[in-house]
Amino acid sequence: MAFHSWHYALLLTGTLLVYWLCAHQRALRTWLLLFVSLFYYGAFEPWFLWLIVFSTVLDYAVGRYIGSARTRRAKLGGLWCSLLGNLLLLGYFKYSLWLAELCEPLQQALGTQVPLREYAWKDKVPVGISFYTFQSLSYTIDVFRGTLPPLRSLRDFSTFVAFFPQLVAGPIVRAKDFLPQMELGPRLDRAALHGALWRIAIGLAKKTLLADILARYLVDPVYAHPEQYSPLMHLVALYAFSAQIYCDFSGYSDIAIGSARLFGYELLENFDAPYRALSVREFWRRWHISLSTWVRDYLFFPLGGSRGSEGRVAFNLMVTMVIIGLWHGASTLWLIYGLSQGAALVAERWFERLRGGRPYATTLGRKVLCWTLAFHFTTVTCSLIRAPDMEALRRLFSDFGASSEMAVWGWIALAGAAITHYMPDRWIEACRLRVVALPTAVIGLLLGLLAGTLFVVIEGQTPFIYFQF
Repeated sequence: MAFHSWHYALLLTGTLLVYWLCAHQRALRTWLLLFVSLFYYGAFEPWFLWLIVFSTVLDYAVGRYIGSARTRRAKLGGLWCSLLGNLLLLGYFKYSLWLAELCEPLQQALGTQVPLREYAWKDKVPVGISFYTFQSLSYTIDVFRGTLPPLRSLRDFSTFVAFFPQLVAGPIVRAKDFLPQMELGPRLDRAALHGALWRIAIGLAKKTLLADILARYLVDPVYAHPEQYSPLMHLVALYAFSAQIYCDFSGYSDIAIGSARLFGYELLENFDAPYRALSVREFWRRWHISLSTWVRDYLFFPLGGSRGSEGRVAFNLMVTMVIIGLWHGASTLWLIYGLSQGAALVAERWFERLRGGRPYATTLGRKVLCWTLAFHFTTVTCSLIRAPDMEALRRLFSDFGASSEMAVWGWIALAGAAITHYMPDRWIEACRLRVVALPTAVIGLLLGLLAGTLFVVIEGQTPFIYFQF
């Protein structure tokens, strides 16, 4: 049930009507959100519902156990139960086939005949499993650390894990941010309503008018038949995919944030103009913020963070970025992607040390140079994400033709993505303020016309890229 579909529009509208009718009855509105969230997830694949139910019940029980345990050893045992239970399920359904394939050369060298592929999961990966696994784990880790009291209500905890606007592709929500909002009750004034509708409209436009058109007219043709296109078009395809994945994922996040706001919930902002970054480190502070901060708080800092020797810090950075890479997907290309990001962060840190900690990007010329390097590094490494395998990646960088022809809609979408991304923030804010100042009926009518036009005019639906993670 994609966000850019009539099914989701009807589900969201119907749920909102019932939700606000029972807004002052806490139990009823929470049960409604939980039921709709499980229904929404089951619409993708009903059989996978047991996975999210198991993860939810496990971490709820572990949280209660940790809260009542008297010794640190007992608390640590509970935490390990949560970690192993969640990560083993994630590992089997997402990584078992890839690991089995990696082991095949070793088995051949050793002469063993263990049929690992027969036991691996070969079907599609459960939708959103990486997102809700990390989200649920953050709760048990926070309870173990003592920064969050264990929740008594299984209903409330289940709603936190399964909240449908952000369930399948984030933002990854922390319990300490979400649960207090449940206690406060729904809040939605005129400004918040208009702001929510604005975010949904922007998200729909990013997805359907930019991301999908870039994919159809610029990205997919070159990646499918690289031998037909000139080197210049290969470069354009790299730029176009960077724009596509940003518009696709940030568009989803906009719709998720807007949808949640209609129920009175505020979610973490997930993007902050990442392609304006002057370094790879800054890029990861602006891209998929809920994931990068999760890995920072629950992995990088526990490993030691930036403390210790340079070798230790480099190790911490490499491990963190490899985990981020593999979190996205189980493949050698994702492993290489994580390694490349880690290596870039280590190189930037060493360069800073050579300069004695003095900032480099202090002049316009240096800022342009830093931006150029950071942007092209992230753009080229994005090709690892788009290529289905190593052979396709090789063809992208070695098989060239002569054609430079491409549909005009692709160029328009690429220009639109660049303009909207690099447009000054004050211009965007001025536009937003003008729109949200309109009467509610006018905003609703405009959003309805936009959605209706997109659903009718745009041919077919391209799934959100991050649904596969």
